[in-house]
Amino acid sequence: MLALVGEPGIGKTALLRYTAERATGMQLLRARAIESEAQIPFGSLLELIRPALILLDKIAGPQKAALESALALRPGAGRDRFRPGAGRDRFAVGAATLSLLAAYAGRAPVAVLVDDAQSLDGSSAQALLFAFRRLVADPIAVFVAARDGEPSLLDGADLPTLRLGGLTSDEAAMLVPGLAPETARQLHGATAGNPLALLELAADAPDLALAPEGVPVLVSARISRAFLRRADRLDEAARQALVLSATSDTGDLPTLERAAARLGIDLAALAAGENAGLVTLHPGVVEFRHPLARSAIYAEAPASQRRDAHRALAAALPDRDIDRRAWHLAAAALGTDETASVALEQAGTRGRDRSAYATATAAFERAGRLTTDAERRARLLLEAAGAGWLAGFTDRAIALLDEARDVTGDPVTTVEIDHLTGHIAARCGPVMSGHAILTAAAARADPERAVAMLAEAALACFQAGNPVEMLSVADRMLSVHPARPTLRARFLAGMTTGMASIIGGDAAAGAEAVNESVRLAERSADLRGDLELIGWLTLGPLFLRQTGAGRSLLEHALRAARSRAAVGALPFVLNLIARDHAATDRWAIAAATYQEAIDLARESGQQTELAFGLAGLAFLHARRGREQECRASAADALSLCRALGTRLCEIWATAALGELELGLGDTAKAAELFEHQQQLLRESGITDADLWPAAELTDAYIRLGMDDLARRTAAEYVEVAGAKGQPWPLARALRCQGLLAAEDSFAPYFEQAIALHEQTLDAFEGARTRLAYGARLRRARNRVLARAQLRAAADVFERLDAGPWADRARAELAATGETRRRRDVSTLDELTPQELQIALLLTAGRTTRQTAAALFLSPKTIEYHLRHIYQKLGIHSRRELARKLAGSDAGRSGGS
Repeated sequence: MLALVGEPGIGKTALLRYTAERATGMQLLRARAIESEAQIPFGSLLELIRPALILLDKIAGPQKAALESALALRPGAGRDRFRPGAGRDRFAVGAATLSLLAAYAGRAPVAVLVDDAQSLDGSSAQALLFAFRRLVADPIAVFVAARDGEPSLLDGADLPTLRLGGLTSDEAAMLVPGLAPETARQLHGATAGNPLALLELAADAPDLALAPEGVPVLVSARISRAFLRRADRLDEAARQALVLSATSDTGDLPTLERAAARLGIDLAALAAGENAGLVTLHPGVVEFRHPLARSAIYAEAPASQRRDAHRALAAALPDRDIDRRAWHLAAAALGTDETASVALEQAGTRGRDRSAYATATAAFERAGRLTTDAERRARLLLEAAGAGWLAGFTDRAIALLDEARDVTGDPVTTVEIDHLTGHIAARCGPVMSGHAILTAAAARADPERAVAMLAEAALACFQAGNPVEMLSVADRMLSVHPARPTLRARFLAGMTTGMASIIGGDAAAGAEAVNESVRLAERSADLRGDLELIGWLTLGPLFLRQTGAGRSLLEHALRAARSRAAVGALPFVLNLIARDHAATDRWAIAAATYQEAIDLARESGQQTELAFGLAGLAFLHARRGREQECRASAADALSLCRALGTRLCEIWATAALGELELGLGDTAKAAELFEHQQQLLRESGITDADLWPAAELTDAYIRLGMDDLARRTAAEYVEVAGAKGQPWPLARALRCQGLLAAEDSFAPYFEQAIALHEQTLDAFEGARTRLAYGARLRRARNRVLARAQLRAAADVFERLDAGPWADRARAELAATGETRRRRDVSTLDELTPQELQIALLLTAGRTTRQTAAALFLSPKTIEYHLRHIYQKLGIHSRRELARKLAGSDAGRSGGS
């Protein structure tokens, strides 16, 4: 992949032409974006990949459907009105583009050439960037040319870039021979060696008022003026024909002929423009010498002439070009125009239904500007905002919503505007601003919509760590509950009420409510098939922490998000599943899953999910003793949390730092951090025993000789854990009691705790209890029983790669007289997170193609990584890979 960047005329197109001529034995995919086509949904993408479409059947079904819909090869997935979270994921088309490019490259190497990338329609640009970023091992060479200083898909993409400069004076003299040395030197200085400027200005160089030596000039303006001077020398008929051609975005001669007939223009006059070097006439199409020639001629024409040309072209276009007709009608409008507005609204709807959200935004917005009906304008601006949000244009969406709210007087439209505004705020921060907007709007909404809005508001409270307000929202949800609620409303109400009660109220009743909602989802294919509920499906098992409680929903949610190419939904789902894995014995896959969530959250601009992933990964690094990685992730997470108001992530990041210090042996620092975590919990009103660091604080206080404080902390925690009544906190509470019990009574506490740990999947917590138990047995001089517990603890810590804790267990064993050698680092630890994800999916039964589709990579990239996996593990087959993973924490993670 190489980006060619430079000013107009610097030679980007010539380099692409040179590349194409020398791409011997390669299949060429070429597209040149045109500024006037920037509102045609996926126009440039279709031009680029058209030769490859013969292989559509070779890509995964959901991706094929997404691409066919995007390119209007099948009907789009229509819907009546905007609903936050509705619509196909905008990244699905990018994933499909990648798969198609990879399939095409399977026949022969491919050269992809994209010129004038700054003029790509937004939807094509997003799809292509998503695909280009993921090309690793495929025989695909990508060259993208873009103007320097103009927005394009290259912005922020961190792609290899070659910036083109001008020719040297000697090279310039070779390009334009015959000039007097002084004139040549002046021309070179004035154009900075720009090849097109040298060619276009050479003939008039002696007469030009060239800039003084060393003074920079705007080369594009000089070139444009040079083109205009040529046009000015032509007769009126030729100039009219050129303006009409410049107004067209396709250069299609049959269409131009029909439009010219309407205007009384003789299109044969274009021959004079060709003789002047402004256009080239190809069979069936007219092409301008350079985009600057086209834009200069169009801009120079009187506004009335341009509008007449647009109107004539709109009438002349064939029926299939309805989107182009709509934009030409809009350009022809003087003031408001209902006909053009309706045409653009229809174009926006078609674009939205094809997942071309970037172009749909522009169409809906322009349609709103053209109508005289205030309510219709408000609805169109709302649709523009909705499409803009799905396209990733957050700031634009917010501005459009504010404008729509000012225009409308319709209460239903106002509720929809506030719903989207709150939805965006809840995801971009401050999250409690989203809560306030959503709860206020829910009071004016119909019951079904109100339940959905209040569920979002409650989730914002959860992320903000505000259980008091979350409980209030849950109560309101029950009060607006429809008399005969849908299954969806029952599920959302049950989950919201249960989660709120667990983190800040009656934990036992909350656990039962979550259990009931989980059972509803397990029994309902409709709930499990609702893409907007995927995140909610993963929350239930996380709150319960029980073996078998909703575990199938976790795998289903991830499988559904991957199979439906729901990239935008994946960060939330992946974060929750990673947190679940981190609370089991599957730490390697937890780290890989967190990393995937973080990468996708960054790419899709989801700041709240980025903070969540960073905090979770920091916690995992802490337990593994990876100090530098933990501190970096925690620092990034805390910075985001303070900006977003996500107190819950702040609590997790603080806990991670406390765990790190405890593992590293700085008990006083660890206690300080856990006390800060406890303070944050108290300030927030969070009473969920699972979030309390009381077990860690009790351990730290005992080590610091602060026994009275340890007893008070443990006693309070025993009460809180008992209120929740779930095995995980009860086992931790019993460990605290065992640490503090007298020498003749500690064993029953630890034995009960171990029994409860066996009802959960958290191997680390079980090992912590066995370590504490073994240490107490050793101090009680019961070395035989102590060794059994300490060996079991060491086995788990070593398997998890929890280095600091494994060291502690070995030290305790050494104190009993038993020496245990440090375990060699598993070769699995050498795999990158992405390599581990690939290994897991392949050994779970997925084919290379299925794995590629799940991870939004190409099959060749999967094979490339698989070769590295084999080399690192010293194996040669997938069967050996399965054996390597079997018995490891990664191997027990399943294949979701």
